[in-house]
Amino acid sequence: MADSNVQATAPDESREALRTLLAQLATARTEIGKAVVGQEEVIEQLLVAIIAGGHVLLEGAPGVGKTLLVRTLGTVTGLDFARIQFTPDLMPADVTGGLALTPNPETGRTEVEFKPGPIFTQILLADEINRATPKTQSSLLEAMQEHTVTVSGRTMALPEPLFVLATQNPIEMEGTYQLPEAQVDRFLMKTVVAFPTEDDLDAILDQTTGSSSAAPRQVLSAEEIIHLQELTRAVPIASHLRRLVARFVIATQPDGAGVSHEIADYVRFGVSPRGAQSLVLAAKGRALLEGRYNVALEDLEAVLLPTLRHRFQLNYEGIAAGVSAERLLNDTWQAVRRTLA
Repeated sequence: MADSNVQATAPDESREALRTLLAQLATARTEIGKAVVGQEEVIEQLLVAIIAGGHVLLEGAPGVGKTLLVRTLGTVTGLDFARIQFTPDLMPADVTGGLALTPNPETGRTEVEFKPGPIFTQILLADEINRATPKTQSSLLEAMQEHTVTVSGRTMALPEPLFVLATQNPIEMEGTYQLPEAQVDRFLMKTVVAFPTEDDLDAILDQTTGSSSAAPRQVLSAEEIIHLQELTRAVPIASHLRRLVARFVIATQPDGAGVSHEIADYVRFGVSPRGAQSLVLAAKGRALLEGRYNVALEDLEAVLLPTLRHRFQLNYEGIAAGVSAERLLNDTWQAVRRTLA
């Protein structure tokens, strides 16, 4: 890594210490890639999200390696890991925990005691989240936003860092519920796990059906991840790039002045201010992952769709006309970019 990539503007951080930390981050990407074949973009997005302090919604058909990806991330980062299988009969208390009557052997009396649920961890895999009812899905809202859980008026802090990875099956599949908008908005990114190519599938079969398998090693700790999260927020972004994001977000509002006819005709909700914050924060994380201590235009464009595809909604006319929300986001970005060129 070149010295020019590590700027002296890093807060309270020597160049050598920062270089070492970024090298560990790069090694983490390599270690995850040992077990998860052919998903380089997905791996990058998960690492960006974790150092940006956000959560990720993973969408893909069953069997494409979503659970393996999350488990491997837990191994490489050294974070505590828990998994919840979301089902239609799952209750909120099965996620957060609840009060239970527990005998006290010293007094011989039965006492009310809080039993923590699986949310009290550092990496939580909410598997097939859209198979549970919206009521149960909403049990994650406070945890994901405030990193706390409130039960019977008592608020308890969750372990840090907290990283929620939720997998969902495509909504067209039988037995799924639509995620509430408030729930979707808690995710920094929505990452699509694509079906592997022929070459990747051949490598997966070779790796997983033989007598030995890849064994990723731990290269990061909870303390180092928290430190990376602090560094990510401190990564500078140039004023013209920040202005580009602001102008782009305004250009996605269907009731805005001077927006394109497609935005006006086919969009229900444009990108929110929280979406703009997510775009900038993820771009900072991506810059750090690439070994740079400043945001470049390529960082914003690399995280544009993962951070915004789930926050940008077409109306009924747009859906009926077969408009692609991702294509519309890209077209709007390119049009706004040309105005600032």
